[in-house]
Amino acid sequence: MASALNGVLSIRLSDASWSISNPLRTSQLASPISVSFTPRRLVVRATETDTNEVKAKVPDKTPAAAGGSSGSSINQILGIKGAKQETDKWKIRVQLTKPVTWPPLVWGVVCGAAASGNFHWSLDDMARALVCMLMSGPCLTGYTQTLNDWYDREIDAINEPYRPIPSGAISEFEVITQIWVLLLAGLGLAGLLDVWAGHDVPVLFYLAVGGSLLSYIYSAPPLKLKQNGWIGNFALGASYISLPWWAGQALFGTLTPDIIVLTLLYSIAGLGIAIVNDFKSVEGDRALGLQSLPVAFGTETAKWICVGAIDVTQISVAGYLLGGGKPYYALALLGLIIPQVFFQFKYFLKDPVKYDVKYQASAQPFLVLGLLVTALATSS
Repeated sequence: MASALNGVLSIRLSDASWSISNPLRTSQLASPISVSFTPRRLVVRATETDTNEVKAKVPDKTPAAAGGSSGSSINQILGIKGAKQETDKWKIRVQLTKPVTWPPLVWGVVCGAAASGNFHWSLDDMARALVCMLMSGPCLTGYTQTLNDWYDREIDAINEPYRPIPSGAISEFEVITQIWVLLLAGLGLAGLLDVWAGHDVPVLFYLAVGGSLLSYIYSAPPLKLKQNGWIGNFALGASYISLPWWAGQALFGTLTPDIIVLTLLYSIAGLGIAIVNDFKSVEGDRALGLQSLPVAFGTETAKWICVGAIDVTQISVAGYLLGGGKPYYALALLGLIIPQVFFQFKYFLKDPVKYDVKYQASAQPFLVLGLLVTALATSS
């Protein structure tokens, strides 16, 4: 047995930074880990155990293993794992907004505009569409991602301690300021678009407020929807598929009940996409009592739930299009499902943690093309 570990790792959160006192020596890594959190202090204590047992259970979370100072600058800007640790505050701010998550929202606006049947390649329509994309992507998605990282700071201290907030690369004041600036910018652009489109009812502003509120209750207590794998992931799926589609369609046309139902159905596929990101956080989610689907059902079952939600949803939508007398669109959608299934078996079902980025980069383009096929079908 290893000797008793007497050190205590304390990470204190202040407006300026996080600090580490009496750090663990690498030769004396100990486990299990117990976590207690207050608004100002996160304390991680290690209890006596066998060193060999710890090495078998605890993954390497050093900056080098996860990206760290030797990580990728591109990954840092995109906000994905394997990121280089930066000191430039503007790069850190961009990282917190996770630009890699913007394209689905931008594409959702494109689908909504296409589904309206009223978009034209005029300067005015293109300008309105670009402003709507700016509202949906960098502003409101950036707000959502920064807010989520803020409320996930104690989880990230376990899963990804090298991330900007738990590592102390950015202060509490700077994070809170960024959240408010992005939120107000998104709401302001929504109001501008309503005036620009001549809406009597500020539909886009209402959608922006509703989406922002959904983002808040997804991440923040007491509701914290992400604590429940089903509700949280469906809320996330709806935010990425339904809301930007509705915004694009409301900007150029009129939202109809059948479109609302169809896009909410498509959000079940978004639920499947959201589950992909839960696999890398199992350790922290379990420690803090969050019932993500990989925690609740285990990795093997959860990965099949994930791909099933994506594939069954798209097959159901193809059936809806076929029943609506649009067989060519239905066949096009079915054709786009085939490569997704291929990449599911090639990457995701083999190892959802190791290949999550490769899987999403390979399979998701076909999913978003399927969304556009559906949008074009509903406009015709």
